[in-house]
Amino acid sequence: MARPQSAAEFDKKKVVAENRRARFDYSIEQVFEAGIALQGTEVKSLRFGEGTIAESYAEVTGGEVWLINANIPEFSHGNRFNHEPRRPRKLLLNGREINKLHAGVMRQGMTLVPLSVYFNSRGRAKVELALAKGKKAHDKRESIKERDWKRDKQRLMKERG
Repeated sequence: MARPQSAAEFDKKKVVAENRRARFDYSIEQVFEAGIALQGTEVKSLRFGEGTIAESYAEVTGGEVWLINANIPEFSHGNRFNHEPRRPRKLLLNGREINKLHAGVMRQGMTLVPLSVYFNSRGRAKVELALAKGKKAHDKRESIKERDWKRDKQRLMKERG
């Protein structure tokens, strides 16, 4: 059975886009690595470092996982066969992983959030997809306090030696 890997185990060679806000707005339960079905000009745009996933999400429909609202701008040297920037893109996952994501979304009210888009060592475009639960306002304040305390603690340790 394919087990989800921790984020440290994914082979990230070149990170193209990162959703840093997602780690603040959601509590991450599980992280999956998924391939993306892309057209030729989309791959070229990503290789130039263009693309954003800040407002994107994923959904399970018909036994398939789709990345919605991810922006990969048109390739500058593309011709009339250039791609549509915000089209839904199919994510390539194992059947068991799709079932696990579907169960998490339907039963537990979780959300599928893309954390980053990157190229692995083999040159394949991948998405780091998280099964996450939305944080409440008090949880966000608590994480801000924790982050500030870590920063202050580092500063104090640095001053003392």
